[in-house]
Amino acid sequence: MKVLISGGYGFIGSHVADRFHKEGYEVFIIDNLLTGRKENVTFKHKGYQLSVEDPKCEEIFRSNRFDAVIHLAAQVSVADSVSNPRLDTESNVLGLVNMLTLSQKYKVKKFIFASSAAVYGMNDKLPLVETDHCNPISPYGISKWVGESYCLKWEQLYDLETVCFRFSNVYGPRQGSVGEGGVVSIFMDRIISELPVFIHGDGEQTRDFIYVEDVADAIYRASYASLSGIYNLSTNTERSVNSLVDVLKELHDVKEVHHTDRRDGDIQRSTLSNEKIKNELDWVPMYDTNEGLKRTFAWFKSNQAKREVAVSAVEETSSKRQWLKSIQPYFENLLAFALTAWIVLSQQSSAYGLIDVELFYITIIGIIYGNRQSILAVVLSIGLFLFKKLDDGHEIVSLMYDTDFFFQMAIYLFIGLVVGYSVERKNGIIQAKEQKIVELENRYEFLNGVYTEVREVKDELQHRILNSGDSFGKIHSITKELESLELEKVFMATVNVVKSIMGVQTVSIYTVSPNRSFMRLVANTNDSGAAVSKSLRLEDHAYIQKMLADGKVFVNKELNSHAPLMSVPIYHDGTIAAFISIEGMSIDKFSLYYQNLFKVTSDLVSSALSRALAYLDATESRRFIEGTSVLRKEAFEEILSSKKQAKSMHNTPYLLLEGELGQMSLKQYSEKVASMLRETDYIGSVKEGQVVVILSNSAAEDANFVLSRFAQQEISMRVVEGEL
Repeated sequence: MKVLISGGYGFIGSHVADRFHKEGYEVFIIDNLLTGRKENVTFKHKGYQLSVEDPKCEEIFRSNRFDAVIHLAAQVSVADSVSNPRLDTESNVLGLVNMLTLSQKYKVKKFIFASSAAVYGMNDKLPLVETDHCNPISPYGISKWVGESYCLKWEQLYDLETVCFRFSNVYGPRQGSVGEGGVVSIFMDRIISELPVFIHGDGEQTRDFIYVEDVADAIYRASYASLSGIYNLSTNTERSVNSLVDVLKELHDVKEVHHTDRRDGDIQRSTLSNEKIKNELDWVPMYDTNEGLKRTFAWFKSNQAKREVAVSAVEETSSKRQWLKSIQPYFENLLAFALTAWIVLSQQSSAYGLIDVELFYITIIGIIYGNRQSILAVVLSIGLFLFKKLDDGHEIVSLMYDTDFFFQMAIYLFIGLVVGYSVERKNGIIQAKEQKIVELENRYEFLNGVYTEVREVKDELQHRILNSGDSFGKIHSITKELESLELEKVFMATVNVVKSIMGVQTVSIYTVSPNRSFMRLVANTNDSGAAVSKSLRLEDHAYIQKMLADGKVFVNKELNSHAPLMSVPIYHDGTIAAFISIEGMSIDKFSLYYQNLFKVTSDLVSSALSRALAYLDATESRRFIEGTSVLRKEAFEEILSSKKQAKSMHNTPYLLLEGELGQMSLKQYSEKVASMLRETDYIGSVKEGQVVVILSNSAAEDANFVLSRFAQQEISMRVVEGEL
């Protein structure tokens, strides 16, 4: 079982991750680490440093089939939502929509969303129940309310089972100082640090505090329960801030308590009813506030020495480095000017003086440092030039009328501006290119990381299979057949794999037509000799309709004679592209074990099929004659070879037809022929002036009917026996 937890390195998310791990789930985490910390999760898991609105999240969903998604990632500061509502919306709304869309696309079974008591706003009714009017007073509360609406609509539109939990004030170990329960961690930090405690207002404002492990327990239970909708998650207990401090005084000496002005917008009393969740989930909070505070305080006290130990030293070192880096260009500029001034003032001969050292200095500084330092070099050079003129006996008044003097200054300024601007422009282009390279490298590293993790999982699975007995070793050796990039070979290998693993007589693969109204047989193995339908109409088969709708394995528990014993869908790019049906299974194999084995086998087939289809897309220009649907000779002969092999192994019939182009062009001829073919048939050209056609799953007795259809369109063809 796999669970994805967004915000899994955060305060609540890390506890939820712990709970799922203890229950045997494979845990995957998405977190941008703005507030989360990787050290919060110590067990083996898969983590991705991403924002939930990032399009790259789809790679994670595509590479894994999650049973549940727990969406906890959010911007949780009410104050920040007021100062920057756009940022709040990006994280809390756009991120949620991205997670919902991907969950629906990749068939997640349960989606759980972390909402908040902030959706109720200023509501004097206590305790608050789920049906009470919502009137949020902050952008944070609005974004959570909107998020609930999205979840409910996704359930209505896409049948994605969603649960929205309105958290009361959550507290516990690993908590930071922001969010709705942050008052507990703030108080504990100050008490342990022997600092005064500040309470806004008189301290009689009440909150409904719930311990974080109770929240994690409810989320885990809801992940597998038949539960959907909106639920309060709380203790249904009022606790004033003053009483909170009283409990903390019993745990540690409180130095001082100061009351400050009440904050605008603070709710005076808040309690959430938890009757609905208790009745429908059979859940109750295990920790009262006193016990929860004791456990939280013990964690804060034991972790005090570890927290923020080297931050000040690191910040000091970083600030020194930044300061040195900022003054380095000025220091080097002044050093270069000092050298320039020494050369200029020590010039003895007129021949040596032909070199304008100041101009050389300005150019070099502009090339190295750009516009800002080049302007400084111009100012210093003009000053040096003026000093030298005065030192040579010129009067400053006379210099005001000296055109050569102003021309020289203009030259310095012009060179400084041109060189500086050119360098700045070049640096800007380089920085843009470097940024693009960094983005591409980051994307490559991310995709490579996903690929590596998938490979590790595959290698680990293969290792387990090889060491789990002869039958599972056999599975590994058989599935090696699927390692092909040719679609027809994948189909043929699939029927071999399924037949060998499941131990059945008949295996059939049907592809789903683009309009999803017909299913075409593309490969089958039939040892029983029973007739196998070459095409199935969707409206005639309820089991196909059900399978396409829910995407799950179909098991013929009623033993309906018009349906196979089992069928399983095959996915490509998140949609059902084909399905496998099996018949002739012995009654002792009609069990949940073989149902799961069938599902695992189909996942392997889905992966192989996706690779083959991706290969076909990538090589389309090389497989088809340009502007037509006619396969080139090499591609056509590869498919023909697969058809011959399937006929040899499973007696799967096919017809090979040949025709002459006559007066028609290849494009005209192929368009006429293609209009009468099925999705599973192929047109090829193996020599000049001729066209050959493969009719899949067509026996010799079908030849006359097919040829007469072609004849009606004035296309003359004949059946070809043996080699082309």
